[in-house]
Amino acid sequence: MIAEFGQIALIMAMLVAGAQAVLPMVGAYQKDTRLMAFGDRAAIAQFILIAIAFLALTYVFITSDFSVKLAALHSHTNKPLIYKISGVWGNHEGSMMLWVLMLSLFGGLVPMYGKTLPASLKARALSVQGMIGVGFLAFILFTSNPFLRLNPVPLDGQSLNPLLQDPGLAFHPPFLYLGYVGFSMAFSFSVAALIEGRVDAVWAQWLRPWVLLAWSFLTIGITMGSVWAYYELGWGGWWMWDPVENVSFLPWLVGTALLHSILVLGKRHTMANWTILLGIAAFSLSLVGTFVVRSGVLTSVHSFAVDPARGVVILFLLLLATGGALTLYALRAHELRGGPGYTTVSKEGGLVLNNLLLVTAAVTVFLGTFYPLLVETFSNEKISVGTPYFDATFAPVMIVLIAFMGVGPLLKWRVDTWTTVRKHAFKSGLLIAVVGLFVYIYGKSVLGALSMGIAAYLAYSTCIAYGRKIGFGKAGMMRRFRAQPGASHGFFLAHMGMAITMAGVVSMSVWAKEDVQLLKINDSMRVGAYEFTLKAMTPGREENYQYLEATIDIKKFTKKVTTLKSSQRFYPVREMVTTEAGIQVGVMRNLYVGIGDGDSRKGWVVRAYIHPMICWIWFGTLMMALAGFVSLFGRKVKAKETA
Repeated sequence: MIAEFGQIALIMAMLVAGAQAVLPMVGAYQKDTRLMAFGDRAAIAQFILIAIAFLALTYVFITSDFSVKLAALHSHTNKPLIYKISGVWGNHEGSMMLWVLMLSLFGGLVPMYGKTLPASLKARALSVQGMIGVGFLAFILFTSNPFLRLNPVPLDGQSLNPLLQDPGLAFHPPFLYLGYVGFSMAFSFSVAALIEGRVDAVWAQWLRPWVLLAWSFLTIGITMGSVWAYYELGWGGWWMWDPVENVSFLPWLVGTALLHSILVLGKRHTMANWTILLGIAAFSLSLVGTFVVRSGVLTSVHSFAVDPARGVVILFLLLLATGGALTLYALRAHELRGGPGYTTVSKEGGLVLNNLLLVTAAVTVFLGTFYPLLVETFSNEKISVGTPYFDATFAPVMIVLIAFMGVGPLLKWRVDTWTTVRKHAFKSGLLIAVVGLFVYIYGKSVLGALSMGIAAYLAYSTCIAYGRKIGFGKAGMMRRFRAQPGASHGFFLAHMGMAITMAGVVSMSVWAKEDVQLLKINDSMRVGAYEFTLKAMTPGREENYQYLEATIDIKKFTKKVTTLKSSQRFYPVREMVTTEAGIQVGVMRNLYVGIGDGDSRKGWVVRAYIHPMICWIWFGTLMMALAGFVSLFGRKVKAKETA
């Protein structure tokens, strides 16, 4: 009965979304305040109905109601509660339910936090949200119904994929979807602004909080996915340029460009057309990610079991949303007023260059991800594009971007001089040379030395720019610090986070060490300065799996450093084997071991890794996410006129 209740709630939500898609738009056209106000009530009602349906599905999983097909396929009576709950979205149907729940959540927040919005703009934005909602609710009900019954009812379920039975994966999809779906607000407000024919600094201030939220959540989601892959998949990497990783990275890159273009639009009322285009592109790329995961067109370790028909429907929704928005852009963009001019050497010029480089980086990732698909479509040849391509195309663009990130914040709005650039370039070049020389002496890598020098230069420039804002070292510094808006503190955290992440990425790319050997008990292998010795192999059993655990002692120059345990787990219900890595986490390096197949006669495959500064990657990205949340806050203390 609970399943039918959830089904009815979903149907009602689709009907409400349909009304939300039409009536507020008509009201805005006719200037009918009652119809425009209906959008507020419909958005909240849609969220409540979808939340009811989602809770009903969660109840089905928690109570192990295997008369519902989805629970029978992805849950089990012996599964821990947290994995019963995360099992709700650990499949195609449930993940789409989470998708529309997040979509309706953002739509429902607009009436609560958009009271100062012009009624017509809000009505049109909510109408566009309703259109997106009705499309995906129809997709769920007609192709991906999570409440289908199963007859006869099995005695037990098939359980969740063992790779997904991890606390990190319980939270990774919700954060990722908050980012994906959060960009729907940028899309809806961009379409609404095109219809209104008005894009200005005030509009930019309305849009900015939604983009900050979406970007921050997406940053957390990508970071959590990277951490999970590192410790759960047992291959010792943090990013593998997998297609699904790439399609989550694309909206992040475009969303980063959007944040910076909103800054220019809000300050100088320029880049209006470009901001609208980025708002459309960010959500469109999120839809591309949804399509890739569920269509099976690209091979990925992340893909769900797919039905090609579902992929066709999502592709249709993608083309309808993106094509409609771009057509409207082509028809209406010329009506948007431009802002005041600026010179190339100015803060605006720096932010334009920032945008161009970010979009170029996104294009390189897009081509590397989808080029194999195009080749296969037109020539029936299968090719793969891997790390060498991205090292050759994406990495240089990002290095140039990070180099310019240090200059832009030090420039003035509208106009500055080349003297400022040359003065800063000299200091920066000197810093890069000093840091690079030190790193080269220690690490013997020209690329590593140059890249670490650029990371240090970005950190230095960020501190200089932030120090100027607060008057570092001058009287009244703390008062000026408290008077700064959240965006100033967010700038510092984001750019420092990027510098820290770059240092971690460079260290992992240049100085990481690894080896794979076949070891018997008491055999050893050497990786760098460390000696890894296999001491024991211990079998055991837990509630829902059996395991074989390796005990590995690690020494450095004959001195014992630590003992790590890595195991292979066998899940009888799914008949799957997974690897659990053993990791010693440190500020400057991680030690990582993974056990593979083998036996006592031949030995076991042991993978050993030394990962320098890998935690800096995730610490830096989390700093960037925190920067987004901090930037939401305004001035806490008003600055007085006198210093």
